Amino acid sequence: MSDVSYPIAGSCQCGNVTYQLLEAPSLVVACHCRECQKLSTSAFSITALVKASSVVFQGEMKQWERIADSGNKNYAKFCSNCGNRMYHFDPDKPDVIKLKPCTLNDTRIINPTVHVWVREKQAWYQIPEGVKQFETQPSL
Repeated sequence: MSDVSYPIAGSCQCGNVTYQLLEAPSLVVACHCRECQKLSTSAFSITALVKASSVVFQGEMKQWERIADSGNKNYAKFCSNCGNRMYHFDPDKPDVIKLKPCTLNDTRIINPTVHVWVREKQAWYQIPEGVKQFETQPSL
């Protein structure tokens, strides 16, 4: 969105973790895999791919880790108080983080242009026409 100005502030639910997003994400993705459905307690999870250097976090976060079915490392940072997930990352790719953009104060940037793991999507959800979609995890 060209009318969005940066930085955009964000925070967890309790406000103990705050941050500033300094520039636009390179990509906004909706993931329909079962793990993201568990994470979001909804039909999919939204992730904004951003440069690690374009986000400044403040506050105490804890870390959770799992290895995805693909073998990729999926680490997560979350508020140590309220548990709100803030971002995911792969420690082998430290320049990029997968921000959970619903934690932003201005959510106008949340407009997924790619839907992944659509083979696991909820049958009732319809992906908008013309939006890219992948059956599993593509190389983005």
